[in-house]
Amino acid sequence: MSATAHPAALDNILQIPPPEPGQRISYGDDPNQFGELRLPDGKEPHPLVIFIHGGFWRAAYDLTHAGHLCVALAQTGCAVWSLEYRRVGQPGGGYPGTLDDVRAGARRVTQIPGLDLQRVVVVGHSAGGQLALWLAAQETIALKAVVALAAVSDLRRGHALNLGSGAIEAFLGGSPAQCGDRYGLASPMDLLPLKTPQVLLHGTDDDTIPFELSEQFANASANARLVALRGAGHFEPIDPRTEYWPLVLENILAPISGHE
Repeated sequence: MSATAHPAALDNILQIPPPEPGQRISYGDDPNQFGELRLPDGKEPHPLVIFIHGGFWRAAYDLTHAGHLCVALAQTGCAVWSLEYRRVGQPGGGYPGTLDDVRAGARRVTQIPGLDLQRVVVVGHSAGGQLALWLAAQETIALKAVVALAAVSDLRRGHALNLGSGAIEAFLGGSPAQCGDRYGLASPMDLLPLKTPQVLLHGTDDDTIPFELSEQFANASANARLVALRGAGHFEPIDPRTEYWPLVLENILAPISGHE
C-alpha cells in the first residue's frame, strides 16, 4: 500500500509554535515521568491513542513537537495520552529507564476515568516508534494495534547505519558486540513475532530513518502491514498540515473505530 503526495513547502513541524499543552498527569516521581492527556468532546468512554514521541531517545527532544498531532487526533473524538519519559542525558534515561517509563506510563491510563480500555492503540514516531513496538511486545495493556511512524524498528541495523550519529549506542550503552542482550530485549526486530497487529507508515524519502527499516520489519513480521508514503520525509507523518495526514489518520483510527 502506498500514498503519493506533493505538499506545498511548509515550515518544519519542529519550528512552529506548539499548541497549548494537555493536562499533565504524573506516573512517577521524576519530572519527566508524566503524560499529557487531551480529552475530546462527546460522550465517554473515549477510545484512546497512546502517543510516544521521538528524538533519538535524547534529552534535547521532548513531547512538545508532537502537540499538533495530538490536538488533531483529539479533534477526531479520541482521547490522547502523549507520554514523556526519561531520556539519554537525564538521570535514569537510556536503558533500562526509558523502557521502564514507557511501560509505567502506559499502565497509568488504567487509572484515568473516561477511557475505553477496550479500544486502545499505541502510536510512536521515529525512536518513539521503537518504543511503541517494544511496548506492544510487553503486553502491558491490551492494544488493538501498534502504529509505527518512521520507526527505528531494528536497533542492530540502525546501529550499523549509525543512525543519529551514535544514538542507539548511547541509548543501549554499547554496541551489539558489547551488549547484545540489550539489543535482544529492546529491538523490535528481535522481539518478533508480536501478537498485536502492526501498521508501519514510512516516507520513502526519509533521510533520517531509512525506509528500508520498515520494509524489512514488515517482511519479517507475520502480522504487519507497510504503508509507503511516497515522497515523504521524516516529519511529514506527524504533521497534520500535509497531504499525507489523512492516510496516517485513517490507519491510526481504523483499529479503534471498528472499521479495520
